[in-house]
Amino acid sequence: MHKTVKILGISFLLVAIYLGYINYPKLALISGFSAKSVASGHFIDNRSQEMIEKGDNDFDPIDLASNTIDEKGKFASASVFGLKERKAIYREGLGATLINDNFDISKAYEVPKRIQFKNNLAFPYGNHEPKDTFFSNIDYAKLEKTIANAFDTKGEKKKRTRSIIVIYKDKIIAEKYEVGFNKNSKILGWSMTKSIAATLYGILQKQAKININKPAPIVEWAKDKRAKITINDLLHMNSGLEWEEDYTKISDATKMLFLSEDMSQAQIQKPALYEPNTHWNYSSGTTNLLSGILRKQFKTHQEYLDFWYSALIDKIGMHSMVIETDMAGNYVGSSYGWATTRDWAKLGLLYLHKGNWNGEPLFEESWINYVATPTKGSKGDYGAHFWLNAGGKFPDAPRDMYYCSGFQGQMVAIFPSNDLVIVRIGLSENFDFNGLLSGVVGSLHLNLK
Repeated sequence: MHKTVKILGISFLLVAIYLGYINYPKLALISGFSAKSVASGHFIDNRSQEMIEKGDNDFDPIDLASNTIDEKGKFASASVFGLKERKAIYREGLGATLINDNFDISKAYEVPKRIQFKNNLAFPYGNHEPKDTFFSNIDYAKLEKTIANAFDTKGEKKKRTRSIIVIYKDKIIAEKYEVGFNKNSKILGWSMTKSIAATLYGILQKQAKININKPAPIVEWAKDKRAKITINDLLHMNSGLEWEEDYTKISDATKMLFLSEDMSQAQIQKPALYEPNTHWNYSSGTTNLLSGILRKQFKTHQEYLDFWYSALIDKIGMHSMVIETDMAGNYVGSSYGWATTRDWAKLGLLYLHKGNWNGEPLFEESWINYVATPTKGSKGDYGAHFWLNAGGKFPDAPRDMYYCSGFQGQMVAIFPSNDLVIVRIGLSENFDFNGLLSGVVGSLHLNLK
């Protein structure tokens, strides 16, 4: 008996040592994700530590981290079994930033200047509540059932929807939130932020301040075959550069988000595996490179910080939105945009109205066709920093639908032929988007094209 117990004990110890050996390099990523998530969720959206740990961080292996919040210092820290402690600091206007030991927290920093317009208009063009509107072509019972079916019943954690809003002809016809969330809750859009970053290029192009067909202004590429890569190639994710986008392990994407000081450099350092415009490869590093290129278009860092808000975000009333920065002061355009569900919907409405916001054109109508045309090699699934349904990914939804998409199932879906925008925010990639989209369209008695 004692011999058996001893053998089992040794076996358990060996397994523990093996698991520790293979997982130790991941600990900095686990604690980094957790610290960043806690800091952002708490200081941006006022969520409690318990709510974040039971909601945002309740998946393997992130749930291994132990977290603390320092209210006075405005930071959160996390570690795994006391190892690899990481810290994320919060700065008003810049959100939360995951830092390393070399970061000088006492150094002065610039913040974006925000402008909040005030008028007597209702949503989406003002801050007043929209008036109830009845549309005779809508089957409201079917619509309500479709929306309700997108949420978990009490005690479940399968669908994990946090919010849904449906806007038809600029009117909110359905809006629902998970318990603990409401119309004022700021929610991370993850890669939906990529579409924000790309839109800024459309705005600069309309202002004749950039030519996206010219080679990307990267000094490190000037003397090799990467010199042929254009901004257009980067916007279409077909630069031909090496990149691994995998969030289940140590990859280019996770090292960039949770270890890099300057995220705009991660893609720059990668070699070319293919000729430009021959191989599509989704890359968060590419978007952060585009954020860095955007920064170079301005004489000062302050101008760069202001532009994202003055030219787009505040211009269309997304006043809740916060785009977080890395340690080098770059907006993390790949991943870190926070906003209310209603404000995320405004981005969709801007595109639905072909770049015109309440009478003011922000970008050319041709930009719509640009972002919604399939890029080579994507099988009809991707355009220019927007996802597409041209390839029929959602078979029962309109083929002309295109959308912003983010990690864990975030979506802003735009239906050009149907005057419709649908936003779903949640925590599950396995959510039945096809059922939601087709159910809403079907309840409106609209044609599937």
